[in-house]
Amino acid sequence: MKAMILAAGRGERMRPLTDHTPKPLLHAGGEPLIGWHLRRLKAAGIEQIVINHAWLGQKIEDTLGDGAAYGVHIAYSPEGAQGLETAGGIATALPLLGDAPFLVINGDVLTDIDFQAAQQIAQNLSRSNQLAHLWLVPNPEHNPTGDFGLLNNGLLDANPHNGTGATFSGAGVYLPELFANTPPHTAAKLAPLLRQAMSQQRVSGEMHTGLWLDVGTPERLAQADAIVRARTDWA
Repeated sequence: MKAMILAAGRGERMRPLTDHTPKPLLHAGGEPLIGWHLRRLKAAGIEQIVINHAWLGQKIEDTLGDGAAYGVHIAYSPEGAQGLETAGGIATALPLLGDAPFLVINGDVLTDIDFQAAQQIAQNLSRSNQLAHLWLVPNPEHNPTGDFGLLNNGLLDANPHNGTGATFSGAGVYLPELFANTPPHTAAKLAPLLRQAMSQQRVSGEMHTGLWLDVGTPERLAQADAIVRARTDWA
């Protein structure tokens, strides 16, 4: 199974830290944020990684190289300085991701989501009529109304007021088919694709109640640093 780490965001809320450093390379616990994903993917047996990048993207390539330092193999999908939004970035990277279901993770979150479970989820998606499976988290203060609703049957509803309203964690398993009508090298958002698939009852999901932090501000970066330093299992 392959995984894609989304690392093309500009990180406006992190400025001035991101004026000279791409957000995924900001450090928490002595490790770049994206490095924790690479370590945990390796531990889960997922070693083929695709990383997209835009703002200061060459610094990401220079820092991570081919991934050997983390025991993984990294392929890069450069997008230019402006980026292509999430769906556009994934659609552009499809030739690197292949025909099988793949895991996608936002590069600017800190989480202990069980990436190993993604492999079984991918098999389930391949046997079903589903296009995606998302991890949701309880609504944080900065997103109090949530993004989607988790129904009793495990499917997701585009209306967060239906079922259990929750926030999209930024981690999910996708079939390439979800992006079949998204042209590569063109900016496109992910949410409209997911909502359309939800209207067809083709997106499942589950709640993650463990560690999840959207590292979107300097304050949350400091929080991430403290969390990692306190977790001896991540040393």
